[in-house]
Amino acid sequence: MMDLGLQGKVVVVTGGGSGIGAGITEVLSEEGARPVIIARRAPDADWLRRTGAEFVQAELSDDAACRRAIDTVRSRCGAVHGLVNNAGANDGVGIGKGPDAFRDSLNQNLVHYYTMVHLLQDDLRAARGAIVNISSKTALTGQGGTSAYVAAKAAQLGLTREWAVEFLADGVRVNAIVVAEVMTPLYRRWLDTLPDGEAALEEIVRRIPLGQRMTTAREIGDTCAFLLSDRASHMTGQWLFPDGGYTHLDRAIRGHAEENPATD
Repeated sequence: MMDLGLQGKVVVVTGGGSGIGAGITEVLSEEGARPVIIARRAPDADWLRRTGAEFVQAELSDDAACRRAIDTVRSRCGAVHGLVNNAGANDGVGIGKGPDAFRDSLNQNLVHYYTMVHLLQDDLRAARGAIVNISSKTALTGQGGTSAYVAAKAAQLGLTREWAVEFLADGVRVNAIVVAEVMTPLYRRWLDTLPDGEAALEEIVRRIPLGQRMTTAREIGDTCAFLLSDRASHMTGQWLFPDGGYTHLDRAIRGHAEENPATD
């Protein structure tokens, strides 16, 4: 097995107990890191025990709760080496919902990315650590009916470049993963709202260029672990697309795929 140099390193993963976040946590645990999940709901107790991950409860849209959570992480685990900004969900706040809903959605999906970096900046500098922002293909493709989520995801990509510049002198690397079609509980719930969700899923899968299959949460986790590791020591400011070619390869030969309204 390739040694990623993550043994014993504390990595905060927001929303790391379900969906894509759980895939990231599992891979980090297997690589010997010490993942710490910050989320509003506790993961399954048996799963948490198997992974050996720590859990700290916090409402990420609450700045004071975020600060308390980071204080708890430090007291339990010591200094933090890495941060994975992952938590969020496509809440379908489109043009018709109005400015208040738009602002609330940004607070749920974007602002805590900044808050976590702000709170952990000294740890990351001291460790010459790494940040990975989990974004979405919708930032580049659009989707329709989800202005706030797309704004948040596009901003995360811009902040990836901005923070990469700001941390250059400190040796802290900042990269992003752009997620496309990954089966998560939120994705499954969206499919279940459709008149014929299974047919919709078949059509989506058929139009994913490489292998006509969805990306797995494990594959996102593998990419994330690499970006956090010493093996990615000269990568910063990058957006990676582990999506089977979905975002960039020409899909016109297979038609235009339905977009996923929910990622986690």
